[in-house]
Amino acid sequence: MASTWFALPTEMKLAVVDVLGQEDLKALSRVDKGTYSICVPSIFKDVTLKNWSAVNSFLESVPASYLRYIQLLDFCTANEDPMDSFSNPFSRTRSDAVATFLTSCPRLSRLAMRLSGCLDKSVLPAFSALRDLRDLTISNCGDEAQCPLSERFIVSLAASIPSLEELSLDRITRSIMHAPELVGVYPVVPLVSGDDDIAPHPYLGSDLCLPSLLRIPTLRKLIIRDTHLGDPRWATTPVACKLQVLDLGSCYHETDDYNRLCTERIMAAVGPTIDEFSLTTAVADEVFAKPTVTPMQRLRKLHISPFFPVDSVVDTVSNLAGSPIETLSMQCYEEDVIDMCSALEEFLSLRVERGPEFYEKLRRLDVFVAANEDADVDDEDASAKEDCAERAEAVKRLQEFCRDLQLASQVGKVAVDAITGKTQRSGSSAADDACDKRPVGHC
Repeated sequence: MASTWFALPTEMKLAVVDVLGQEDLKALSRVDKGTYSICVPSIFKDVTLKNWSAVNSFLESVPASYLRYIQLLDFCTANEDPMDSFSNPFSRTRSDAVATFLTSCPRLSRLAMRLSGCLDKSVLPAFSALRDLRDLTISNCGDEAQCPLSERFIVSLAASIPSLEELSLDRITRSIMHAPELVGVYPVVPLVSGDDDIAPHPYLGSDLCLPSLLRIPTLRKLIIRDTHLGDPRWATTPVACKLQVLDLGSCYHETDDYNRLCTERIMAAVGPTIDEFSLTTAVADEVFAKPTVTPMQRLRKLHISPFFPVDSVVDTVSNLAGSPIETLSMQCYEEDVIDMCSALEEFLSLRVERGPEFYEKLRRLDVFVAANEDADVDDEDASAKEDCAERAEAVKRLQEFCRDLQLASQVGKVAVDAITGKTQRSGSSAADDACDKRPVGHC
């Protein structure tokens, strides 16, 4: 068998390597030195480093020449031990190491950085050299009050990447320089000071507030979560990008009404190009319900997160009726399945009542259920079985209603990556999917 492998031409060996999983790939690489050389590009194509200790170990043990093979990189600057106070997570030394690491990865196409506070501004020039980078995720994995991640730093970083198309941000902190109105007022929103020394950007100048992200011409997908979006410049900043996908979370320091106003303001600013939109807050502005004036004239896919208030589903979906929505996708927790199905039945009844012009493009309605990992459900518990049966019946009624209206429908599980924000789904049209009590992740 080994002689057969050695007899294969290099092209065929590469074809075999391309279809192997990581474990099989590592096993194959141990065959001999030549095989290892063939496997190296695939072994180092996708790298995940869970803490700063792992980053250091990787850089110390992996030959620098192998870093050029990395295309997908996910790393964290936090200490392995959260109680370790002897290693500064945002030191200049750590920033220099990150800059050297990134400049050694010229083929990066996707980068996820979990930062425990801001890196030094000296790291920013490294991002302008990442010409293949299309997808960037930045998340603050530290204490926002102690280790804030400055909006000025993040906007300058993102605008420096030549071909950035997808940007996902989580827990970015407003700068006092751009949000002086938040100083000393209630509710207390974390703010960054001392970031006014970040140099003006060649394109954006010193206007490095979050709304300036809309001036990045290559940007097509924007996700912002757990971040204060109250900057009024979202409504006035010239929009140079053509966003197709928008996903806005809410700020837990603000009220639901305040978050709703912020969401509506951003929707109005970028609406003309949006094809896909994800919501965590209700929409009350009726302008979105009028086909002739709604700014979201291309919206085809609407997603609603599990944090969305179920009692606002009907009103919000109705208020977005001005868009040519083809797919409605709802996420909810197991305990909300019955209420969500009831709300969707109410919406469908409203659609029948209002006639063919109300959601005339709608073709599909899906519900994805996230299990509550904190719940300890005993399979033998009679109450749990009764709840399961009620959820299954609610799902069955909803799907039968969808079939009557000739709408495709799916009910399944959902898991959301807390770092990337990307949804991982599995499901079927079987009603008993709503009764699967095994944990499927968290949202």
